[in-house]
Amino acid sequence: MRTTRPDMEIASPANARIKALVKLRDRAARDREGLVLIEGYRELLRALKAGVKPAEVYFCEAFFLGANEPALLEQARAAGARLIALTKTPFAKASYRDRPDGLLAVAPKIGRPLEAIPLSPSPLIVLAVNIEKPGNLGMILRSADAVGADGVVVADGKTDVNNPNVVRASTGTLFSMPIAEAGAEETLAWLKRHGIRLLAATPHSELGHTEADLTGPVAIALGAEQYGLTSRWLEAAELKVRIPMAGVADSLNVGAAATVLLFEAARQRGFANAKPDFADESAPK
Repeated sequence: MRTTRPDMEIASPANARIKALVKLRDRAARDREGLVLIEGYRELLRALKAGVKPAEVYFCEAFFLGANEPALLEQARAAGARLIALTKTPFAKASYRDRPDGLLAVAPKIGRPLEAIPLSPSPLIVLAVNIEKPGNLGMILRSADAVGADGVVVADGKTDVNNPNVVRASTGTLFSMPIAEAGAEETLAWLKRHGIRLLAATPHSELGHTEADLTGPVAIALGAEQYGLTSRWLEAAELKVRIPMAGVADSLNVGAAATVLLFEAARQRGFANAKPDFADESAPK
C-alpha cells in the first residue's frame, strides 16, 4: 500500500518525463533547462534544509531503504514540489546510480556570483582550479563543509558544479556550501578586493603546510589532478606550501590534499568557523 499520495503516476520507461530526466545527465541539457538532478535521501534532505525548492520529486517506494522517506516527500511537497510516483522500471531508467534508493528530484541549478559568498571576518576559501573530475570536486565540497569554510570557488572550471556526480560525491553539501564559478582574473581581483591571501598548494614548495600561518583570511588554491596549478596562479600566490610525502608518490589526490589543508587551517583556527552542530538525519531509518 502506497504511503505517499502522488500528484502523478508513471509506469512506462518510455514516458516523456523519464526521457527528459535521462537527458539531464548531460551538461548541455542542464544548462539549457537551468536544472540540476538531486538523487538520494541524504542529498535531497540536505538540499531541502538549505532552502532548495525542487520543482518535481520522483519516487519509487519499492526502492526505499527505510521509513522516513514519506516524511521527506511531504517536506518536498511543502516546498512546492510535485510528487511523481514511478514503478521500478522507469525509476531504474531515470536513476544514475547503480543502487537507487527511490528518490530523484529536479531543482534549479546551483551557483552564485563571487560577491554573493558571505565572508566571515577571517574567511577561509577553497579555490578549485581546473578540476576535471566531479568526484574530486564533490570531495572538496564535503571537506569545506566539514571545517565550516566560507565558500568554494570553481575557478576556470572544467567540471560543471551541477553534475549529478558532484551532487553525489558532495553528499548534498553542494547545496549548503556557498559556491561560485569564475575565471582566474576575476577571482584574483576578488581576493585582492577583500584582503584574502592566496595560498597555492604545490609539491615544489619548501614550506610544509603545518609551518604556514593559516589563521588569517586565506584562499587555498588547488590545481588540476594531473598538472596542478598553472603559472598564473603560482605567480599570484603570496604563500606556497607542500604536504610532506614519505612514500614514492610526490602528491596526493586533489580531494585528499584539500582535506589535509583545510583541516590544518581549521586546527590552527581552533575550528572557529566550524558549524556548532554536525548532527544530521543523513540516512533513512
